[in-house]
Amino acid sequence: MKKIIVETSARHVHLTQEDLEVLLGPGKELTVKKMLSQPGQFASNERVNLVGPKKSINNVLILGPVRKETQVEISLTDARTLGVTAPIRESGDLAGTEGIKIVGPAGELEIDHGVIAAKRHLHLDTATAEEMGLQDKQVVSVKVDGERGLTFGEVVVRVSDKYAPAVHLDTDEANAAGLSGEVFGEIIP
Repeated sequence: MKKIIVETSARHVHLTQEDLEVLLGPGKELTVKKMLSQPGQFASNERVNLVGPKKSINNVLILGPVRKETQVEISLTDARTLGVTAPIRESGDLAGTEGIKIVGPAGELEIDHGVIAAKRHLHLDTATAEEMGLQDKQVVSVKVDGERGLTFGEVVVRVSDKYAPAVHLDTDEANAAGLSGEVFGEIIP
């Protein structure tokens, strides 16, 4: 079975253009700090603070480009720190989720839903998915080797010609396996 790069997806926020302007100021746009592995996606130079009922987490990365709906992706440890519930969901599956206060340099807003812990997933372009015999929404496992090697179950396959092959885990998951630097995982259907 083909090995795929395994990346750690740290806490981050996706914003609508409207919410971006509330937080950063009218007419503001995200500026690229670093392009990410997924085509067209980038880590921006701009940051915000998340304010929960218990505590705050400052300097949270905003990913670009802007989206149709504002979404906050945190780890379960972050959720406990903030004092919010973050259900494990696929990106964009925000129905019934909690909201949170987001504070930027120009303003703040309280979203009424949108906080999730991202379900671990495998991005594949169509050709690679066909080559590997995998389909969109299929659930697989990913085995990573190392001193704390683990096999992660319940990894959702996401197929689109807009994707590049990569497994995304959150920081809690990556830390559990002791992952750092460039890591590859074996996909187990």
